[in-house]
Amino acid sequence: MAFIGDADPFTAAIPATKVELTVSCRNLLDRDTFSKSDPRSKHCGRRLHPSCVTVVLPSSSARRSDGGLAVTCTTEVIDNTLNPDFVRKFILDYFFEERQNLRFDLYDLDCKSDNLSKHDFLGQAFCTLGEIVGSLGGRLEKPLIGIPGKKCGTIIVRAEELSNCRESVMLQFCGNKLDKKDFFGKSDPFLVFYRSNEDGSYTICHKTEVVKNTLDPVWQAFKIPVRALCNGDYDRSIKVEVYDWDRDGGHDFIGEFSTSYREMSRSQSQFHIYEVLNPKKKGKKKKKYQNSGTVTLLSCLVDTELSFLDYIRGGTQINFTVAIDFTASNGNPSQPTSLHYMSPYQMNDYAMALRAVGEIIQDYDSDKMFPALGFGAKLPPDGRVSHEFPLNGNPQNPYCSGIEGVMEAYYQSLKSVRLYGPTHFSPVINHVARLVHLSHGLKHGGQRSQSDRVVVRPGSKGRSAGCL
Repeated sequence: MAFIGDADPFTAAIPATKVELTVSCRNLLDRDTFSKSDPRSKHCGRRLHPSCVTVVLPSSSARRSDGGLAVTCTTEVIDNTLNPDFVRKFILDYFFEERQNLRFDLYDLDCKSDNLSKHDFLGQAFCTLGEIVGSLGGRLEKPLIGIPGKKCGTIIVRAEELSNCRESVMLQFCGNKLDKKDFFGKSDPFLVFYRSNEDGSYTICHKTEVVKNTLDPVWQAFKIPVRALCNGDYDRSIKVEVYDWDRDGGHDFIGEFSTSYREMSRSQSQFHIYEVLNPKKKGKKKKKYQNSGTVTLLSCLVDTELSFLDYIRGGTQINFTVAIDFTASNGNPSQPTSLHYMSPYQMNDYAMALRAVGEIIQDYDSDKMFPALGFGAKLPPDGRVSHEFPLNGNPQNPYCSGIEGVMEAYYQSLKSVRLYGPTHFSPVINHVARLVHLSHGLKHGGQRSQSDRVVVRPGSKGRSAGCL
């Protein structure tokens, strides 16, 4: 599934609504001599980007360094058809108060080149995201333009607001005794899944692979977001069509069946068999038609994507450990150019980095006792170089109380140690590993624990402190 950039939390006035765009075309211009066109949709801003069949938003965040518009999304290529229904979706942030201009370009891809000039242009359409959302049923149909004197067909774009459903499902199907459609052999069956829309129409959401020359196919298991199947409405109808694949794109319809996500999820402990029915055959009264075979749901495994909040609510504790770089590359602490310089007017880079990270993380640690270590310095009284020393001077108990305790220990260390080198991370990393092992050994009742290590050292070219 294709995505377009998320809203910038520092510039967006309100959280964005996410909408999913589905693209279809009808009666495309046939540019191929011996076969139908192989279309791929491109949706872009005012300027064409040299990349195959894509989608962009004309916003400042999408601009390239050369001033053009970045190309961010593509549809798949569908072989030999003038009426494609693209499976790949475009997910956009929708802002009611903004005019979000869009452009869709269609190309017939005749080779693997990324240079669009090597492919046949099929037409384009302009609109705004608001125009799609505001259309009746969220469905916008526009003529394709761009080739003088030619009718390029139409593009159909459907918008639907996405739910917050975070479940995914792994599905596997097999067929049994499907209708034979090929004259010289058995069928080459594949499945096409559609979710129903509020206006009674259907939107394609998945295609399986083709299983060649069999009436009893077993399709590979596939994982799909539940919102793609039903947008979080477990009782929404899901239509599945069964086809026999043909090389020329004129796939033969075998039959169809309907289900819902709720019905499929109930089948986790047992197989669920669906009759494949062809309405045309079923409507003929004189024939003793029963079905065109069956499709069996072999497995339905539901997986919920857990958020950070889910882990916290489940009892996860975050154990926070700090390690600070005391190597000479930081500069002489007595000089204002040093990252360790202690100004009476403001915090140095290390102190700011510690506070910025620590004040956030300490809220998720129940005891707020943080091990704080240093490395790369000569220690008193003998001047030995250490790459693993406690900032509070207590090797048996390097824990500091809260981020303020870490800051105080850091300031005290600056007064007593001498910056040296070289930079060795491994001793403090091994120290944290030992603490994690000890912490897990003391846990009871299956409580989860997440250990975070923050190594504060010079940033790019030594100009600022950064966290690893």
